[in-house]
Amino acid sequence: MFDGLAKRGALSEADVAEAMREVRLAMLDADVALPVVKDFVTKVRERAVGHEVLDSISPGQAVAKIVNDALIDALGGAGAVPLNLNAVPPVPILMVGLQGSGKTTTSGKIALRLATRERRKVLLASLDTQRPAAQLQLQQLAERAGVPSLPIVPGQTPVEIARRAMETGRREGFDVVILDTAGRLSIDEALMAEVREIRAETSPAETLLVVDAMTGQDAVNTARAFNEAVGVTGVVMTRMDGDARGGAALSMRAVTGAPIKLTGSGEKLDALEEFHPERVAGRILGLGDIAGLVEKAADTLDHEESEKIALKMMQGKFDLDDYAAQIRQIAKMGSLSGILDMLPGMGKVKQALGDKDLDTSVLKRHQAIISSMTRAERKTPAIIKASRKKRIAAGSGTTVQDINRLLKQFDDMSTMMKRINKLGMKGLMRQGMSALMPKGAKPPGGRPFG
Repeated sequence: MFDGLAKRGALSEADVAEAMREVRLAMLDADVALPVVKDFVTKVRERAVGHEVLDSISPGQAVAKIVNDALIDALGGAGAVPLNLNAVPPVPILMVGLQGSGKTTTSGKIALRLATRERRKVLLASLDTQRPAAQLQLQQLAERAGVPSLPIVPGQTPVEIARRAMETGRREGFDVVILDTAGRLSIDEALMAEVREIRAETSPAETLLVVDAMTGQDAVNTARAFNEAVGVTGVVMTRMDGDARGGAALSMRAVTGAPIKLTGSGEKLDALEEFHPERVAGRILGLGDIAGLVEKAADTLDHEESEKIALKMMQGKFDLDDYAAQIRQIAKMGSLSGILDMLPGMGKVKQALGDKDLDTSVLKRHQAIISSMTRAERKTPAIIKASRKKRIAAGSGTTVQDINRLLKQFDDMSTMMKRINKLGMKGLMRQGMSALMPKGAKPPGGRPFG
Protein backbone atom coordinates (compact mmCIF):
# COMPACT_ATOMS: atom_id res chain seq x y z
CA MET A 1 0.00 0.00 0.00
CA PHE A 2 2.79 2.43 0.98
CA ASP A 3 4.69 1.64 -2.25
CA GLY A 4 1.60 2.61 -4.28
CA LEU A 5 1.10 5.86 -2.35
CA ALA A 6 4.77 6.83 -2.68
CA LYS A 7 4.33 7.20 -6.45
CA ARG A 8 1.63 9.87 -6.05
CA GLY A 9 2.54 13.54 -6.18
CA ALA A 10 -0.15 14.37 -3.61
CA LEU A 11 -2.91 12.44 -1.90
CA SER A 12 -6.57 12.81 -2.70
CA GLU A 13 -9.35 11.74 -0.38
CA ALA A 14 -10.02 8.81 -2.73
CA ASP A 15 -6.37 7.64 -2.40
CA VAL A 16 -6.64 7.68 1.39
CA ALA A 17 -10.02 5.89 1.32
CA GLU A 18 -8.55 3.11 -0.87
CA ALA A 19 -5.50 2.79 1.41
CA MET A 20 -7.70 2.62 4.51
CA ARG A 21 -9.80 -0.13 2.92
CA GLU A 22 -6.60 -2.22 2.57
CA VAL A 23 -5.60 -1.46 6.18
CA ARG A 24 -9.09 -2.43 7.39
CA LEU A 25 -9.00 -5.79 5.55
CA ALA A 26 -5.47 -6.57 6.78
CA MET A 27 -6.43 -5.85 10.40
CA LEU A 28 -9.62 -7.93 10.25
CA ASP A 29 -7.61 -10.76 8.66
CA ALA A 30 -5.20 -10.52 11.63
CA ASP A 31 -8.07 -11.02 14.12
CA VAL A 32 -8.17 -7.44 15.41
CA ALA A 33 -11.54 -6.70 17.07
CA LEU A 34 -13.94 -4.80 14.78
CA PRO A 35 -14.48 -1.77 17.10
CA VAL A 36 -10.68 -1.36 17.36
CA VAL A 37 -10.33 -1.54 13.54
CA LYS A 38 -13.04 1.12 13.05
CA ASP A 39 -11.47 3.46 15.60
CA PHE A 40 -7.99 2.95 14.13
CA VAL A 41 -9.06 3.56 10.52
CA THR A 42 -11.05 6.68 11.51
CA LYS A 43 -8.03 8.18 13.31
CA VAL A 44 -5.67 7.52 10.39
CA ARG A 45 -8.15 8.87 7.81
CA GLU A 46 -8.69 12.10 9.78
CA ARG A 47 -4.93 12.72 10.01
CA ALA A 48 -4.16 11.63 6.45
CA VAL A 49 -6.67 13.81 4.62
CA GLY A 50 -5.31 16.96 6.29
CA HIS A 51 -2.80 19.49 4.92
CA GLU A 52 0.09 17.68 6.60
CA VAL A 53 -0.11 15.00 3.90
CA LEU A 54 -1.58 16.87 0.95
CA ASP A 55 1.30 19.36 1.03
CA SER A 56 3.89 16.65 1.63
CA ILE A 57 6.70 15.88 -0.82
CA SER A 58 6.48 12.15 -0.10
CA PRO A 59 2.87 11.10 0.57
CA GLY A 60 3.80 7.42 1.07
CA GLN A 61 6.24 8.26 3.86
CA ALA A 62 3.78 10.68 5.48
CA VAL A 63 0.99 8.08 5.59
CA ALA A 64 3.45 5.43 6.83
CA LYS A 65 4.31 7.75 9.74
CA ILE A 66 0.64 8.45 10.50
CA VAL A 67 -0.17 4.69 10.48
CA ASN A 68 2.91 4.02 12.63
CA ASP A 69 1.84 6.66 15.20
CA ALA A 70 -1.73 5.32 15.25
CA LEU A 71 -0.42 1.76 15.74
CA ILE A 72 1.70 2.89 18.71
CA ASP A 73 -1.36 4.64 20.23
CA ALA A 74 -3.52 1.51 19.72
CA LEU A 75 -0.84 -0.65 21.37
CA GLY A 76 -0.76 1.58 24.44
CA GLY A 77 1.65 4.44 23.65
CA ALA A 78 5.43 4.55 23.40
CA GLY A 79 7.58 2.90 26.06
CA ALA A 80 7.37 -0.37 28.01
CA VAL A 81 5.23 -0.46 31.16
CA PRO A 82 7.13 -2.26 33.96
CA LEU A 83 5.56 -4.56 36.55
CA ASN A 84 4.27 -2.65 39.56
CA LEU A 85 6.34 -3.75 42.57
CA ASN A 86 5.76 -0.57 44.60
CA ALA A 87 4.00 -2.13 47.56
CA VAL A 88 4.86 -3.46 51.00
CA PRO A 89 6.75 -6.80 50.60
CA PRO A 90 5.83 -9.48 49.91
CA VAL A 91 4.24 -8.00 46.76
CA PRO A 92 1.47 -10.37 45.49
CA ILE A 93 1.25 -10.91 41.71
CA LEU A 94 -1.93 -12.73 40.68
CA MET A 95 -1.77 -14.74 37.42
CA VAL A 96 -5.16 -15.33 35.74
CA GLY A 97 -6.29 -16.78 32.41
CA LEU A 98 -7.81 -19.79 30.70
CA GLN A 99 -6.33 -23.29 30.80
CA GLY A 100 -3.69 -23.80 28.11
CA SER A 101 -2.81 -20.10 27.75
CA GLY A 102 0.68 -20.66 29.20
CA LYS A 103 -0.09 -19.25 32.65
CA THR A 104 2.06 -21.66 34.69
CA THR A 105 5.06 -21.40 32.35
CA THR A 106 4.72 -17.59 32.34
CA SER A 107 4.72 -17.61 36.17
CA GLY A 108 8.07 -19.42 36.06
CA LYS A 109 9.43 -16.98 33.45
CA ILE A 110 8.44 -13.92 35.52
CA ALA A 111 9.99 -15.50 38.64
CA LEU A 112 13.28 -16.05 36.78
CA ARG A 113 13.21 -12.50 35.38
CA LEU A 114 12.57 -10.88 38.78
CA ALA A 115 15.18 -13.06 40.51
CA THR A 116 17.97 -12.49 37.97
CA ARG A 117 17.34 -8.98 36.61
CA GLU A 118 15.69 -7.28 39.58
CA ARG A 119 17.53 -9.28 42.29
CA ARG A 120 14.22 -9.94 44.08
CA LYS A 121 13.54 -12.87 46.41
CA VAL A 122 10.60 -14.61 44.74
CA LEU A 123 8.21 -17.32 45.99
CA LEU A 124 6.11 -19.29 43.48
CA ALA A 125 2.79 -20.72 44.66
CA SER A 126 0.37 -22.88 42.66
CA LEU A 127 -3.29 -22.37 43.53
CA ASP A 128 -4.41 -24.79 40.81
CA THR A 129 -6.22 -27.69 42.47
CA GLN A 130 -8.21 -28.46 39.29
CA ARG A 131 -5.62 -29.68 36.79
CA PRO A 132 -3.79 -32.93 37.66
CA ALA A 133 -0.12 -32.36 38.61
CA ALA A 134 -0.42 -28.57 38.09
CA GLN A 135 1.21 -27.88 41.47
CA LEU A 136 4.00 -30.36 40.68
CA GLN A 137 4.58 -28.63 37.30
CA LEU A 138 5.08 -25.25 39.00
CA GLN A 139 7.40 -26.85 41.57
CA GLN A 140 9.59 -28.20 38.71
CA LEU A 141 9.55 -24.82 36.94
CA ALA A 142 10.65 -23.16 40.20
CA GLU A 143 13.60 -25.59 40.45
CA ARG A 144 14.62 -24.76 36.86
CA ALA A 145 14.35 -21.03 37.57
CA GLY A 146 16.33 -21.43 40.81
CA VAL A 147 13.60 -19.93 43.02
CA PRO A 148 11.66 -21.46 45.96
CA SER A 149 8.10 -22.76 45.60
CA LEU A 150 5.43 -23.14 48.26
CA PRO A 151 5.41 -26.72 49.64
CA ILE A 152 2.39 -28.72 48.43
CA VAL A 153 -0.21 -29.56 51.12
CA PRO A 154 -2.89 -31.92 49.70
CA GLY A 155 -6.54 -31.06 50.35
CA GLN A 156 -6.21 -27.30 50.76
CA THR A 157 -8.51 -24.95 48.82
CA PRO A 158 -7.05 -22.26 46.51
CA VAL A 159 -7.92 -19.51 49.03
CA GLU A 160 -6.20 -21.45 51.86
CA ILE A 161 -3.09 -21.94 49.67
CA ALA A 162 -3.06 -18.20 48.84
CA ARG A 163 -3.30 -17.32 52.54
CA ARG A 164 -0.46 -19.74 53.40
CA ALA A 165 1.68 -18.33 50.53
CA MET A 166 1.34 -14.76 51.82
CA GLU A 167 2.06 -15.86 55.42
CA THR A 168 5.19 -17.73 54.22
CA GLY A 169 6.21 -14.68 52.19
CA ARG A 170 5.96 -12.39 55.23
CA ARG A 171 7.60 -14.85 57.64
CA GLU A 172 10.56 -15.74 55.38
CA GLY A 173 11.24 -12.25 53.98
CA PHE A 174 10.22 -12.70 50.34
CA ASP A 175 9.98 -9.60 48.10
CA VAL A 176 7.42 -11.05 45.65
CA VAL A 177 4.86 -13.88 45.81
CA ILE A 178 3.57 -15.08 42.42
CA LEU A 179 0.14 -16.75 42.73
CA ASP A 180 -0.65 -19.06 39.79
CA THR A 181 -4.44 -19.58 39.74
CA ALA A 182 -6.38 -22.40 38.09
CA GLY A 183 -7.75 -21.99 34.58
CA ARG A 184 -10.73 -23.55 32.83
CA LEU A 185 -11.27 -24.65 29.24
CA SER A 186 -13.82 -21.83 28.97
CA ILE A 187 -15.02 -18.92 31.10
CA ASP A 188 -17.52 -19.93 33.79
CA GLU A 189 -18.88 -18.42 37.01
CA ALA A 190 -17.07 -20.96 39.24
CA LEU A 191 -13.71 -19.83 37.86
CA MET A 192 -14.53 -16.14 38.29
CA ALA A 193 -15.85 -16.63 41.83
CA GLU A 194 -12.63 -18.45 42.80
CA VAL A 195 -10.41 -15.71 41.35
CA ARG A 196 -12.49 -13.00 43.10
CA GLU A 197 -12.06 -14.79 46.47
CA ILE A 198 -8.28 -15.08 45.99
CA ARG A 199 -8.08 -11.44 44.95
CA ALA A 200 -10.02 -10.34 48.06
CA GLU A 201 -7.76 -12.45 50.30
CA THR A 202 -4.40 -11.26 48.86
CA SER A 203 -5.02 -7.70 47.47
CA PRO A 204 -2.53 -8.17 44.60
CA ALA A 205 -0.41 -5.26 43.34
CA GLU A 206 -0.67 -6.79 39.84
CA THR A 207 -3.41 -8.93 38.31
CA LEU A 208 -1.80 -10.22 35.12
CA LEU A 209 -4.03 -11.78 32.45
CA VAL A 210 -2.17 -14.38 30.38
CA VAL A 211 -3.60 -14.81 26.87
CA ASP A 212 -2.46 -16.90 23.91
CA ALA A 213 -1.80 -14.69 20.85
CA MET A 214 -2.73 -17.66 18.61
CA THR A 215 -6.38 -17.62 19.77
CA GLY A 216 -7.27 -14.36 18.00
CA GLN A 217 -10.80 -13.14 18.78
CA ASP A 218 -11.17 -15.65 21.63
CA ALA A 219 -8.27 -13.90 23.41
CA VAL A 220 -10.21 -10.62 23.18
CA ASN A 221 -13.37 -12.23 24.62
CA THR A 222 -11.33 -13.77 27.45
CA ALA A 223 -9.74 -10.40 28.24
CA ARG A 224 -13.12 -8.68 28.37
CA ALA A 225 -14.63 -11.34 30.69
CA PHE A 226 -11.70 -11.34 33.16
CA ASN A 227 -11.50 -7.55 33.19
CA GLU A 228 -15.20 -7.19 33.98
CA ALA A 229 -15.08 -9.89 36.68
CA VAL A 230 -11.83 -9.17 38.56
CA GLY A 231 -10.14 -6.16 36.95
CA VAL A 232 -6.86 -6.58 35.06
CA THR A 233 -3.79 -4.38 35.63
CA GLY A 234 -1.64 -5.86 32.85
CA VAL A 235 -1.62 -8.39 30.01
CA VAL A 236 0.99 -11.02 29.10
CA MET A 237 0.75 -12.30 25.50
CA THR A 238 2.15 -15.81 24.98
CA ARG A 239 3.17 -17.59 21.73
CA MET A 240 4.05 -14.32 20.05
CA ASP A 241 6.49 -16.32 17.87
CA GLY A 242 3.67 -18.46 16.41
CA ASP A 243 2.08 -18.39 12.96
CA ALA A 244 -0.80 -16.14 14.06
CA ARG A 245 -0.75 -12.51 12.99
CA GLY A 246 -0.96 -11.40 16.62
CA GLY A 247 -3.86 -9.02 15.96
CA ALA A 248 -5.17 -9.72 19.45
CA ALA A 249 -2.35 -7.53 20.79
CA LEU A 250 -3.92 -4.53 19.04
CA SER A 251 -7.26 -5.21 20.73
CA MET A 252 -6.04 -5.77 24.29
CA ARG A 253 -5.51 -2.14 25.33
CA ALA A 254 -8.86 -1.06 23.89
CA VAL A 255 -10.76 -3.93 25.53
CA THR A 256 -9.16 -3.94 29.01
CA GLY A 257 -7.67 -0.44 29.32
CA ALA A 258 -4.64 -2.28 30.75
CA PRO A 259 -1.23 -2.27 29.04
CA ILE A 260 0.47 -5.31 27.55
CA LYS A 261 3.46 -5.62 29.89
CA LEU A 262 5.28 -8.75 28.70
CA THR A 263 5.34 -11.16 25.76
CA GLY A 264 6.40 -14.80 25.71
CA SER A 265 7.90 -16.51 22.69
CA GLY A 266 8.81 -20.13 23.37
CA GLU A 267 8.99 -22.69 26.16
CA LYS A 268 12.43 -21.69 27.49
CA LEU A 269 12.26 -19.86 30.82
CA ASP A 270 14.26 -16.90 29.52
CA ALA A 271 11.93 -16.42 26.50
CA LEU A 272 10.10 -13.42 28.00
CA GLU A 273 10.39 -9.82 26.80
CA GLU A 274 9.08 -6.41 27.79
CA PHE A 275 6.40 -5.14 25.41
CA HIS A 276 7.51 -1.98 23.56
CA PRO A 277 4.59 -0.67 21.41
CA GLU A 278 6.87 1.44 19.17
CA ARG A 279 9.10 -1.57 18.41
CA VAL A 280 6.15 -3.85 17.66
CA ALA A 281 4.65 -1.18 15.36
CA GLY A 282 8.01 -0.91 13.59
CA ARG A 283 8.11 -4.67 13.05
CA ILE A 284 4.51 -4.71 11.76
CA LEU A 285 5.36 -1.99 9.20
CA GLY A 286 8.72 -3.54 8.22
CA LEU A 287 10.72 -0.75 9.90
CA GLY A 288 12.58 -3.28 12.05
CA ASP A 289 13.47 -3.35 15.73
CA ILE A 290 17.21 -2.80 15.99
CA ALA A 291 16.98 -1.93 19.72
CA GLY A 292 15.20 -5.22 20.40
CA LEU A 293 17.80 -7.16 18.39
CA VAL A 294 20.67 -5.55 20.32
CA GLU A 295 18.97 -6.41 23.64
CA LYS A 296 18.38 -10.00 22.53
CA ALA A 297 22.03 -10.31 21.47
CA ALA A 298 23.24 -8.81 24.77
CA ASP A 299 21.16 -11.32 26.75
CA THR A 300 21.99 -14.48 24.78
CA LEU A 301 25.40 -14.24 23.13
CA ASP A 302 28.74 -15.22 24.62
CA HIS A 303 30.66 -11.95 24.09
CA GLU A 304 34.07 -13.37 24.94
CA GLU A 305 33.71 -16.09 22.31
CA SER A 306 32.29 -13.58 19.77
CA GLU A 307 35.28 -11.24 20.21
CA LYS A 308 37.73 -14.14 19.88
CA ILE A 309 36.08 -15.29 16.62
CA ALA A 310 35.89 -11.71 15.27
CA LEU A 311 39.63 -11.30 15.86
CA LYS A 312 40.39 -14.58 14.06
CA MET A 313 38.18 -13.49 11.14
CA MET A 314 40.06 -10.20 10.79
CA GLN A 315 43.39 -12.06 10.88
CA GLY A 316 42.25 -14.50 8.18
CA LYS A 317 42.52 -17.48 10.58
CA PHE A 318 38.80 -18.31 10.66
CA ASP A 319 38.20 -22.11 10.42
CA LEU A 320 35.22 -24.49 10.44
CA ASP A 321 35.35 -24.87 14.24
CA ASP A 322 34.78 -21.10 14.47
CA TYR A 323 31.96 -21.32 11.91
CA ALA A 324 30.26 -24.04 14.03
CA ALA A 325 30.64 -21.82 17.11
CA GLN A 326 28.91 -18.97 15.22
CA ILE A 327 26.02 -21.29 14.28
CA ARG A 328 25.58 -22.21 17.96
CA GLN A 329 25.47 -18.50 18.87
CA ILE A 330 22.79 -17.80 16.22
CA ALA A 331 20.71 -20.77 17.43
CA LYS A 332 20.66 -19.26 20.94
CA MET A 333 18.91 -16.14 19.59
CA GLY A 334 15.90 -18.11 18.31
CA SER A 335 14.50 -18.50 14.80
CA LEU A 336 16.18 -16.85 11.81
CA SER A 337 12.76 -15.61 10.74
CA GLY A 338 12.34 -13.82 14.09
CA ILE A 339 15.81 -12.24 13.82
CA LEU A 340 15.08 -11.00 10.27
CA ASP A 341 11.80 -9.46 11.47
CA MET A 342 13.89 -7.16 13.66
CA LEU A 343 15.99 -5.86 10.73
CA PRO A 344 14.67 -2.87 8.71
CA GLY A 345 13.44 -3.70 5.21
CA MET A 346 13.77 -7.48 5.61
CA GLY A 347 10.03 -8.05 5.16
CA LYS A 348 10.38 -7.87 1.38
CA VAL A 349 13.41 -10.16 1.40
CA LYS A 350 11.46 -12.75 3.41
CA GLN A 351 8.54 -12.40 0.99
CA ALA A 352 10.82 -12.93 -2.00
CA LEU A 353 12.35 -16.03 -0.39
CA GLY A 354 8.94 -17.36 0.56
CA ASP A 355 10.55 -18.22 3.95
CA LYS A 356 12.09 -21.32 2.37
CA ASP A 357 15.67 -20.23 3.09
CA LEU A 358 14.93 -19.22 6.67
CA ASP A 359 14.66 -22.77 7.92
CA THR A 360 17.14 -23.36 10.77
CA SER A 361 17.53 -26.96 9.55
CA VAL A 362 20.19 -25.58 7.15
CA LEU A 363 22.28 -24.50 10.15
CA LYS A 364 21.65 -27.82 11.92
CA ARG A 365 22.78 -29.64 8.78
CA HIS A 366 25.96 -27.56 8.68
CA GLN A 367 26.61 -28.39 12.35
CA ALA A 368 26.15 -32.12 11.65
CA ILE A 369 28.56 -31.95 8.68
CA ILE A 370 31.26 -30.11 10.67
CA SER A 371 30.86 -32.57 13.59
CA SER A 372 31.56 -35.47 11.19
CA MET A 373 34.92 -34.00 10.13
CA THR A 374 38.29 -34.75 11.68
CA ARG A 375 40.13 -32.03 13.60
CA ALA A 376 42.55 -31.62 10.67
CA GLU A 377 39.67 -31.19 8.19
CA ARG A 378 38.01 -28.53 10.36
CA LYS A 379 41.30 -26.61 10.68
CA THR A 380 42.25 -26.96 6.98
CA PRO A 381 39.12 -27.39 4.79
CA ALA A 382 41.28 -27.38 1.62
CA ILE A 383 42.29 -31.02 2.28
CA ILE A 384 38.67 -32.22 1.94
CA LYS A 385 38.61 -34.05 -1.43
CA ALA A 386 36.18 -36.59 -2.97
CA SER A 387 36.84 -39.60 -0.67
CA ARG A 388 36.71 -37.45 2.47
CA LYS A 389 33.46 -35.83 1.28
CA LYS A 390 31.84 -39.28 0.89
CA ARG A 391 32.91 -40.27 4.41
CA ILE A 392 31.65 -36.99 5.92
CA ALA A 393 28.32 -37.27 4.04
CA ALA A 394 27.80 -40.82 5.33
CA GLY A 395 28.68 -39.79 8.89
CA SER A 396 26.38 -36.75 8.95
CA GLY A 397 23.42 -38.20 7.04
CA THR A 398 23.80 -35.64 4.24
CA THR A 399 24.94 -35.68 0.59
CA VAL A 400 28.20 -34.73 -1.12
CA GLN A 401 26.30 -31.77 -2.66
CA ASP A 402 25.52 -30.53 0.88
CA ILE A 403 29.24 -30.76 1.74
CA ASN A 404 30.12 -28.81 -1.43
CA ARG A 405 27.60 -26.07 -0.61
CA LEU A 406 28.95 -25.67 2.92
CA LEU A 407 32.58 -25.51 1.72
CA LYS A 408 31.64 -22.99 -1.00
CA GLN A 409 29.88 -20.73 1.57
CA PHE A 410 32.82 -21.02 3.93
CA ASP A 411 35.28 -20.23 1.12
CA ASP A 412 33.24 -17.13 0.10
CA MET A 413 33.15 -15.98 3.73
CA SER A 414 36.92 -16.46 4.12
CA THR A 415 37.60 -14.55 0.87
CA MET A 416 35.43 -11.64 2.05
CA MET A 417 37.20 -11.56 5.43
CA LYS A 418 40.60 -11.41 3.68
CA ARG A 419 39.40 -8.50 1.52
CA ILE A 420 38.13 -6.61 4.58
CA ASN A 421 41.50 -7.19 6.28
CA LYS A 422 43.40 -6.01 3.20
CA LEU A 423 41.26 -2.89 2.65
CA GLY A 424 41.02 -1.81 6.29
CA MET A 425 38.09 0.24 7.59
CA LYS A 426 39.07 3.39 5.64
CA GLY A 427 39.24 1.53 2.34
CA LEU A 428 35.95 -0.20 3.03
CA MET A 429 34.20 3.10 3.80
CA ARG A 430 35.67 4.70 0.67
CA GLN A 431 34.84 1.87 -1.78
CA GLY A 432 31.68 0.49 -0.15
CA MET A 433 30.26 -3.03 -0.59
CA SER A 434 31.51 -3.27 -4.19
CA ALA A 435 35.03 -3.73 -2.83
CA LEU A 436 34.00 -7.02 -1.21
CA MET A 437 32.41 -8.53 -4.31
CA PRO A 438 34.23 -10.62 -6.93
CA LYS A 439 34.74 -8.96 -10.33
CA GLY A 440 31.55 -9.04 -12.38
CA ALA A 441 29.38 -10.12 -9.44
CA LYS A 442 25.94 -8.53 -9.37
CA PRO A 443 24.09 -7.22 -6.36
CA PRO A 444 20.39 -8.25 -6.26
CA GLY A 445 18.69 -6.41 -9.13
CA GLY A 446 21.72 -4.25 -9.90
CA ARG A 447 24.56 -3.81 -12.43
CA PRO A 448 27.82 -5.80 -12.08
CA PHE A 449 30.26 -4.58 -9.45
CA GLY A 450 33.77 -3.59 -10.49
